[in-house]
Amino acid sequence: MALKYEIDKMHTDDDDSSKTKVGFKIIDDNGAVFIIDKLITTGSKTSEQIVTEAQTASQSEIDEWQKTQSNIGRVWDADNNQFV
Repeated sequence: MALKYEIDKMHTDDDDSSKTKVGFKIIDDNGAVFIIDKLITTGSKTSEQIVTEAQTASQSEIDEWQKTQSNIGRVWDADNNQFV
C-alpha cells in the first residue's frame, strides 16, 4: 500500500525555540488519514534533513497505523468465515 506524506505543519516549536515541529498528514490508497507531529532539534539542518528526521522518528507509529488499516474495506463472507 502506497502512502502519500504531506507536510501539514513545519515551524519553530512554541515551547522550545531550538526545535522544529514537523507535522505529517499521511494518506493511504483507500483515503484513510493519519496525522502525526514530531519535534526535531533544528541546529543548522536543512528543511530536508529536518523532515527526514521527523519521518524516521514517526515511522514505527506509521507502521502500526498501517497494520490497523489492513482489513478496512474488505468484504467478509460470514457463511464461510473468510474474506472474499
